[in-house]
Amino acid sequence: MKTVLSAIQPTGDMHLGNYFGAVKNWVDLQEKYKCFYGVVDYHAMTMPYQVSKLRTNTWDLITNLVAVGVKPENLFIQSLVPEHTELGWIFNCFCSYGQLTRMTQFKDKSVQVNETTKESFISVGLLDYPVLQTADILIYKADYVPVGKDQEQHLELARDIAQRFNSQVGKEYFVLPEPLYTETPKIRSTADPSKKMSKSAGEKHYINVFADEATIRRQIKSAVTDSGDTPAGSMAEGIQNLFELIKASGWNTEHDHLMRDYNAGSLKYVDLKQVTADALVQLIIPFTEKKKELNADKKHLKDQIKQSSSEVRKVAQQTMREVKELVGLLNV
Repeated sequence: MKTVLSAIQPTGDMHLGNYFGAVKNWVDLQEKYKCFYGVVDYHAMTMPYQVSKLRTNTWDLITNLVAVGVKPENLFIQSLVPEHTELGWIFNCFCSYGQLTRMTQFKDKSVQVNETTKESFISVGLLDYPVLQTADILIYKADYVPVGKDQEQHLELARDIAQRFNSQVGKEYFVLPEPLYTETPKIRSTADPSKKMSKSAGEKHYINVFADEATIRRQIKSAVTDSGDTPAGSMAEGIQNLFELIKASGWNTEHDHLMRDYNAGSLKYVDLKQVTADALVQLIIPFTEKKKELNADKKHLKDQIKQSSSEVRKVAQQTMREVKELVGLLNV
């Protein structure tokens, strides 16, 4: 069975953009591959963050992931597997400074830090985190990494580092990971469909996966449909977004019926919003119920994840023993 590695930062609430764009894919991939799914708390430190919230956010994300269907045995917490950072340091010595400064996300996030904090302080961690990300991937010798367009550059760096490592040690040791492209809907803000759904834009711009029914219906009812500047013959982004939410929720029959109405010029926006809200409520009900069950016995879930992290660490430790041997370091 081929191996898949994917990871997510613990940065707060899980919204529908996160779920449909990545996490739902995690759930589906579990049936086809051996999966390592990491909550990467070291990466969360590369941007300005609140120390008091990091640990809480990590456990909250773990709870949310299990509630939507990720198997606990496939999950690990990055800081419980210190071999990631150890391999990250070794890979620093197989990566050029120039490669990191050319990373598009480094440039974008540097601007974001300046705009958010009004400070010029950019951490070395922000520059270097693609190397740690490479360690996250290669330490489990992942065959595939699910990626979006914004992560392709980082995966290419991982392949470059793996090739340079293999060449220098004279052995094809690391697998060159391949991108795993899957159909992922692009979910937009219901308040401003020109933007993607995001927490950073404010509460009205995202829908929490665990929101109550009243909140979901209120947000969809107030969703922007057509701003009035859509070119003739094109579907407005707001309308596209509602159709995307219906389809992503698995309501294909309803989606197709409403699309026929749209093409016939008889679609009523009130009907489109009603079906969208119904689809999301039905999707979220089991997630909310599962989360309540998990929260009723938090210790059990924490023990499960500590155990799964311990099992995952055994794989990482074996890789590190072999890597240290190859690069001329001492093993205990």
